[in-house]
Amino acid sequence: MGFFKSTKYCALFLAIVLFIVSAEENAQIFLDRASLVSLMSFVDLVTENPLGSWNSSSVHVCNWSGIVCNENMDHVIELVLSGHHLRGTISPALGKLSFLTILDLSGNFFHGRIPAELGSLSQLKQLSLSSNLLEGNIPPELGQLNQLVYLNLGSNRLVGQIPVPLFCNLSSSLEYMDLSNNSLSGEIPVKNQCQLRELRFLLLWSNQLVGQVPLSLSNSSKLEWLELESNSLSGDLPSEIVNHMPKLRFLYLSFNDFVSHDGNTNLHRFFSSLANASNLQEIELAGNNLGGEIPPTIGDLSTNIVQIHLDDNLICGPIPPEISNLANLTLLNLSSNLLNGSIPPELHKAGNLERLYLSNNSLSGNIPSTLGSIPHLGLLDVSKNKLSGSIPDSFANLPQLRRLLLYENQLSGKIPQSLGNCINLEILDLSHNQILGEIPSEVARLSSLKLYLNLSNNHLSGSIPLELGKMDMVLAIDLSVNNLNGSLPSQVSSCIALEYLNLSGNRLEGPLPKKIGQLPYLQVLDLSMNHLVGQIPESFQEPSNLKELNFSFNNFSGNVPNKGSFSNLTIDSFRGNHDLCGTIKGMRNCQKRTPHHFRGLATLLSIFSAPILFIFGYVLVVFSSRNRGTTKHYFNGEEMEGQRQERKEPKYPRISHRQLIGATGGFNFLGLIGSGRFGHVYEGTLRNNMRIAVKVLDSRATREASGSFKRECQALKRIRHRNLIRIITVCNKPDFKAIVFPLMSKGSLEKHLYPSHGMDLVQLISICTDVAEGMAYLHHHSTVRVVHCDLKPSNILLDDDMNALITDFGISRLIKGGDGGISANDSTSFKSTDDLLCGSLGYIAPEYGLGKRASTQGDVYSFGILLLEIVTRKRPTDVLSHEGSSLHEWVKSHYPHNLEPIVEQALLRCAPRGITSTTDRIWGDVILELIELGLMCSQSSPSTRPSMLDITHELGKLKQHISDCSSLLPEENPAKY
Repeated sequence: MGFFKSTKYCALFLAIVLFIVSAEENAQIFLDRASLVSLMSFVDLVTENPLGSWNSSSVHVCNWSGIVCNENMDHVIELVLSGHHLRGTISPALGKLSFLTILDLSGNFFHGRIPAELGSLSQLKQLSLSSNLLEGNIPPELGQLNQLVYLNLGSNRLVGQIPVPLFCNLSSSLEYMDLSNNSLSGEIPVKNQCQLRELRFLLLWSNQLVGQVPLSLSNSSKLEWLELESNSLSGDLPSEIVNHMPKLRFLYLSFNDFVSHDGNTNLHRFFSSLANASNLQEIELAGNNLGGEIPPTIGDLSTNIVQIHLDDNLICGPIPPEISNLANLTLLNLSSNLLNGSIPPELHKAGNLERLYLSNNSLSGNIPSTLGSIPHLGLLDVSKNKLSGSIPDSFANLPQLRRLLLYENQLSGKIPQSLGNCINLEILDLSHNQILGEIPSEVARLSSLKLYLNLSNNHLSGSIPLELGKMDMVLAIDLSVNNLNGSLPSQVSSCIALEYLNLSGNRLEGPLPKKIGQLPYLQVLDLSMNHLVGQIPESFQEPSNLKELNFSFNNFSGNVPNKGSFSNLTIDSFRGNHDLCGTIKGMRNCQKRTPHHFRGLATLLSIFSAPILFIFGYVLVVFSSRNRGTTKHYFNGEEMEGQRQERKEPKYPRISHRQLIGATGGFNFLGLIGSGRFGHVYEGTLRNNMRIAVKVLDSRATREASGSFKRECQALKRIRHRNLIRIITVCNKPDFKAIVFPLMSKGSLEKHLYPSHGMDLVQLISICTDVAEGMAYLHHHSTVRVVHCDLKPSNILLDDDMNALITDFGISRLIKGGDGGISANDSTSFKSTDDLLCGSLGYIAPEYGLGKRASTQGDVYSFGILLLEIVTRKRPTDVLSHEGSSLHEWVKSHYPHNLEPIVEQALLRCAPRGITSTTDRIWGDVILELIELGLMCSQSSPSTRPSMLDITHELGKLKQHISDCSSLLPEENPAKY
């Protein structure tokens, strides 16, 4: 009896315990919910509510967007809201999510301080608050997160010293720390007791840190990435520290106050300390105070090294030939030092070299002809040295050469005709030398030149070649201070992109062609100190862009009016022309004497000319309109462009500024659907119920922003394709600039990818095909062809039928048109936009980081990353920060034998419903083909990437294939495009 009674009590006790545990579990999820609701109360939702599911009391907290719970769904373990455009402050209540392992609020607009309460998240392994507007000090309480593996607080406005516990208390687990791009001060607080043995990534760049690199950092033997540039660190280079880092891949110490050893005379010790780093890829020491000579042991560095930056230091002595042992080196920058001696001919052995900077030194001797045998060399800068001899003919053997900078040397001889074979040359600067002879016509017809041609301050003779007009994309031409003679050819007016033209200090004669005054973008023109004659054509008064004009010291004559572009000129622009007269201050007045019979003749001409001009104009308009009506442009068999197509387009109403204010509720922040670098996008509805999206330029817009606005308008008004966003109208007032588009109801592709909206593979293939066709049209079929430069999911919009439309042409480049196709490396643009980044982080082609101009192949790279992102559902920036590699490299590391997990995950997310064992293999093969196409498009070498035409063809076949395979699905689950 006692046994049964005791058993009864035990069972009762166990039931009570289980009830208490269950109650505690329910209480925990209740507390988690309360903490998350508190976060939402701290957030100002200014866009489409990304936390919409959080408002529903019927939805379990574990099903809220951005939330991941454990298997039992009794507590929250992950909170990921990166890139949701959230504004406000971070709620301290998040510190009560006691089971949280991942907290990611990066890429938003959170301001205020980092709550110290986050230090209570004892289970936290990943914390990312980067790319916000957070300010104040870093809470020392974050040092209590002893499980933390990943910490990223970069790109905020944090100040003060780095708390010691952040390094010491986290030393047992921390692998990644990023505090970069803030305003942190003081020393790096790594003390002797801070082991940091698991640390692999340490990024502290762009702060205000001082002192020496702590010696105890040498305990971090697993370190792969050390980035300390743009601080005020000092002392000897950290040789003893990096000597204990055999896994080091990236070392960035530029723009500090480091010196070399032994009183700033010995670099040998530092380079020897890197001998064990067999994976070293990049080393940057630029902008320090380093002295001494480059030791021959630099040739003993890792054969994996691709970039060396030693520029802007005090390094002296010769360039060691041993540097050519680095067979995989792509960039070598030794500019702005005190180097002397000759350029080693052995440099050609570094056969992968793409950029070579040796400028602003004291190098002498000839330019080695062997440099012409470096097949991938795209930039050679040996300017501001003491080099002599002639320009090597062998440069003609450099198919990739884009920038050749030889100015301010003592070069002599003639300009080699063979330079005309450098068909990709964008910049040619041979100025301030002693070059003789004529300008070769082969060089003058280099249509690839699109930045500038500078041959000034030499001894060139002869006439200006007529072929110079072939440079229709060049932005600047400077032929000043030479001995050029003859007349100024009117063919120069064919250089339609020209912004700067300097022909001063020559012996040019004859009249000034009026066509040159009609150059649409010309801003600066200097024709001074020549022998030009006749009147200055009125065409030079008309261009609104002309800011600087200099006609001084010629033999011009006649009246100079004080209007148009001349209204801002002074007498200094006309000095030395004794036969000029006009109303400009300091210029003699003209004597107006018009005979009576000429006045009568002018009257008669005006009477008879009016009807003649009217009749001629009418005939011309009729003839022109008939011709336009028969113009057709086809893409994939469809009529895409021309007046016939345009007549079929809907007639959009003219929309005033006042109407836009009414449609958007005064540009209310509640209607804000997007924000960018130069402004905001608002949703609106016109009185006729047309829904529109209004892209408004920031009223504080810089010149760069205004250029972006003009480029987008210029691109959009010239292109017509079903997969490109259409422009409705433009509002361009001095104080208000906006572009109006139709509103795409389904939003962007990004919003369908993160979080997943259940798009199946058939839909995704259709979207990819749409994007490829739109890009192929831009690259190959539009009369004014375009390089988009910023292809990514957020710039792809979806209409009601889930058709994809490419948008955001703010940093696009216009490229040459013509009947033929464009080459793989064609990147000719009308305007220089080097100050704009060519895309978004993670999608930018690697060659852009090597200084190369935007090209169609750069768009192909971005498209490849887009394909890989769609398949893997991984943001390229997330892979970059977590894996330390690009999305291409991450996928390639799994290819071809370890792709099964990626394919399986993709099948779970987006395989069409009704999948069977038969179709499982088919859809898996489709995903594999997408991966392979994405890897091909995102190869590092632009020349090996396919064109958008090739991609469109492949995706078209794939789309047809899956359409055929859809017949294998059950009847009740038809595949939909």
